[in-house]
Amino acid sequence: MILKRRPDIDRFLAKPDPAMRATLIYGRDRGVVRERGEQLARALVPNIDDPFDTALLTDGDLEADPARLEEELAAQSMLGGKRLVRLRLHGEKASVDRLAAEALVAHLDGRLNPDAGLVIEAGNLGRDSALRKAAEKGDAAWVIPCYEDEVGDIARMTREALRADNVSLSSEALEVFLGRLPKERGVARQEIERLALFIGPGSGSTLGVAELEDFLGVEPDASLFEAANDAFGGRPGPARSGLVRALEEGETGPSAVRAASQHLGKLRRIVTLSRSGADMKEAAKAAGVFWKQEREMLRQARSWSLAELDTVQSDLLEADRACKRAGSPDGLIAERALLSVAARARRLGL
Repeated sequence: MILKRRPDIDRFLAKPDPAMRATLIYGRDRGVVRERGEQLARALVPNIDDPFDTALLTDGDLEADPARLEEELAAQSMLGGKRLVRLRLHGEKASVDRLAAEALVAHLDGRLNPDAGLVIEAGNLGRDSALRKAAEKGDAAWVIPCYEDEVGDIARMTREALRADNVSLSSEALEVFLGRLPKERGVARQEIERLALFIGPGSGSTLGVAELEDFLGVEPDASLFEAANDAFGGRPGPARSGLVRALEEGETGPSAVRAASQHLGKLRRIVTLSRSGADMKEAAKAAGVFWKQEREMLRQARSWSLAELDTVQSDLLEADRACKRAGSPDGLIAERALLSVAARARRLGL
């Protein structure tokens, strides 16, 4: 069964159909795919981190051992009850796609453990994907394609996230905030978390436009943008120099981390669009890249994968949180984060 309407998806994720043996969640926005995959996993088992009842596999696991997925789906729960197998696909290799499809078919046919639930998170699978075809044909399989968020989706996500921390924005401030949010959901969530911290979790405060401007401030200084660009381009020395210069100019560690997150968001947008068949230069324009930086951004986009960007995104979120802790050396934390990005970029060949 293919679910496309948000109400249907929300109902299913909150209370999965008992007949479901497998669910394929795929799409361009990895943030949306991951969120929905985790929400479904939590609805299926009490503790998704329990190694006795849950297994998490990736592309690398299937490449190293082609039979691994079927073995995990055939295994019984150590304590009885439901077993969960999660497969997170970062790449688009046809061999991995085929192995996942074969295991899915075997599971849907009842040849493996019928009490095991399979949740697959994947990128933008084309119509020729064996995995997508198998899932769409399976009677006990649900398929959830994830499209880019509309403005209304982001607005609802913002309101719900702020409400959970007992804070809010006025309608005018919400409109301004949404206009400054990146389109990729994972990066957008980071900005919303930062906003909640700025307002004060549990304070019950509502921020207006004037107060929001104190949070948004001006765009990070050019030195911060240069530092982020150098870091993702594999230039640790210039990245550190740019950061030091920005800090001397009055910028802060959190501003540096935010600039890096914005740079990551543009890279993710380019990589995602190009994988969907868009021309690289058109993808750069859609990501809001200034024409003078286009050549360098495209050079970086050709080396950074979505999987690598996912990892860096988590690191930057942790760095942002660390900068907020009382007494934290935020400048040093930002420097460590940028140098870590630069080192990863160097390993990618940049």
